[in-house]
Amino acid sequence: MTTALPEPGTGASPAAPPTLTDVAVERLRVVRESGWGAPVRFVQPRNAAFWVYVALVGFGLSVILRYLSNASVVYGTPITVAVVLFALYGGLFWWFTQHIDRYAHLPRKLLVIAFFWGGFGAIIMASYANSPILSLLGKAFGLSWASDWGAGIAAPIDEELAKGLGLLLLIALASRAVSTAFDGFILGAFIGLGFQIVEDLTYAVAAAGKGFGADPSGSVLQLVEVRAVFGLGAHIAYSAIFCTGLVLFLGRPGQPRRVGAGLGLMLTAMLLHGVWDNSGGILGPAIGFALVAWVLLTALTLVIVVRVFRRTVGVERAYMRAVLAPEVESGTITAEEAGALAGDGRARRAYRRVAQDRGRRRLVLMAAHDLADELGSANGAESDRVRFARDELARVRSQPV
Repeated sequence: MTTALPEPGTGASPAAPPTLTDVAVERLRVVRESGWGAPVRFVQPRNAAFWVYVALVGFGLSVILRYLSNASVVYGTPITVAVVLFALYGGLFWWFTQHIDRYAHLPRKLLVIAFFWGGFGAIIMASYANSPILSLLGKAFGLSWASDWGAGIAAPIDEELAKGLGLLLLIALASRAVSTAFDGFILGAFIGLGFQIVEDLTYAVAAAGKGFGADPSGSVLQLVEVRAVFGLGAHIAYSAIFCTGLVLFLGRPGQPRRVGAGLGLMLTAMLLHGVWDNSGGILGPAIGFALVAWVLLTALTLVIVVRVFRRTVGVERAYMRAVLAPEVESGTITAEEAGALAGDGRARRAYRRVAQDRGRRRLVLMAAHDLADELGSANGAESDRVRFARDELARVRSQPV
């Protein structure tokens, strides 16, 4: 049915256009603030950050590939095994990160850019900075002192700063997408992952030649085991903590500036890194005692990472609630479903715990999250993809148990 327009001269005015509800207005604000679904354009010829990224990553990539290529001539099989195993390790970490980044998703392209910076840009910067710093420490305090303590002083400074520079470049390349401290946490973890995997590959080359190459495969497998066990408490964790602090220090649209907290986290990452690298100087040659200390230090690092995650993820959960609030108001999803989507793992498990309906409830949550992603990509407005996601949610909900 259509509404007739008033006759001219009658004094009647046409009906006012529908106005947005408060929750719909809030959704628009949240989508703009969070950068949810913001596109990422990597090639930006007029952006200096693009050329800095390309130059350093390109140079680092050429150096690392040449190094691995030369080593593979002698240790081809062990190096190939190391590449495959560390690739699987990276894939497992990617899956885990997607599992915890379940709110305002960061674009996958941005995660790949972060990974390549850590693996080739940051590592080449740090490698060229390490030697001069160690040389200066040796001249100032003696070669013996520099041998014991130099790595734990140089690496935390130049490596964390090099990885942090990557986050600054990502902000310059995709300002809208990097909006909260949690974004810094996730991107920092991927920068650290790239750094760690490439660094481990260079260690694998050194391990293959251990004992004059008597058992290259065994030496490489032993290295992979050690680095995989302690890896989550190493560069991945340090970078996640450092980059979270960097975002807090700078401030972003979705993150008020907190200089003290930001500096504290950056220094914490450097301190953890330094203690790890200085373990030889601190603990001496006692291997058994050192192993216990490494386990305890790794556990402490992971505890700090979990605390940082919990302190920063709350903003992302609030964003999810705001984006879904109009859908709850219109009856598209229920308040219980919105609470599960915006909650933690415990809330989602509680929602799915209904035995006779567990499979469908899991699919409903997936479809509702797809709807939230489409709303973010559409800047909180209606679009064909949003309508399709809404219809798909209704279809999944209507399936028989």
